[in-house]
Amino acid sequence: MAQPDGGAVLVLRTSYSEVVQTDRRPATMMTAARMWLTGRDPSSTTRHRDVKSGGSRAAVLGAGDGLITNVSLVLGVAGASTNVSTVRLAGVAGLLAGAFSMAAGELVSVRAQKELAEKELDVERRELADEPEAEMRELAAMYRARGVPADDAMTVAQILSANEHVALDTHARLELGIDPEDSGQPVKAAAFSFVSFTIGAILPLFPWFFTRGTSAVLLSIVIGAVAALLLGAFIGSMAGRSVVGTALRQLLVAALAAGITFGVGHLLGVQAT
Repeated sequence: MAQPDGGAVLVLRTSYSEVVQTDRRPATMMTAARMWLTGRDPSSTTRHRDVKSGGSRAAVLGAGDGLITNVSLVLGVAGASTNVSTVRLAGVAGLLAGAFSMAAGELVSVRAQKELAEKELDVERRELADEPEAEMRELAAMYRARGVPADDAMTVAQILSANEHVALDTHARLELGIDPEDSGQPVKAAAFSFVSFTIGAILPLFPWFFTRGTSAVLLSIVIGAVAALLLGAFIGSMAGRSVVGTALRQLLVAALAAGITFGVGHLLGVQAT
């Protein structure tokens, strides 16, 4: 972490004072304190993506799960019988069951995470009210552990502890790993999960509404493969990794799942009437 020299410290300390005198909102004070600590404006870079968004995570996971689940289910049933009504019924049932299950899981888990975060924030809030000096020293220790010189760590801790909202925000992020302003949106995560799972699940099922037999099986394989490649490429692009490598990995996972279930269905050889 870059440390400002003596002249920069004086300028930044003055800048901090000027900022908080005109705008004492916690977010503004946090930004000003980070400017003082690092010697630069943290808003000067915009290259980072939001990697913690519950909606984005639920959408990507939902689409991937929907695709792999239903391409496996459709081909598994088709391996036993290419009766179009049987495959269609199994696919629709898998789509609905999976979408509602994913949505319910996201709703419950994100709500539980949100309630746990709120409980921990309440505990931290009481500690800051009852033992402010101890909490300030604890904050300084956390900065020292991150390589900040002792004097600067204490100065920053004093700055951030001067406002109770800023102090809570800082302790929550550094000590608990929680963003107090974004502890989770259960309904949003559930909705994203439901919609994305449905989209992923309906793709391999789509041919069975318009064709049947071997043609439907081949179309399901092609659509599932293309969708897996596109999803993998999207994940790779967002993660800054090899688009081709991630796309092929996603395709391999989908192919293994679908191939195994198709083989099991073919071995069972149940013919629906």
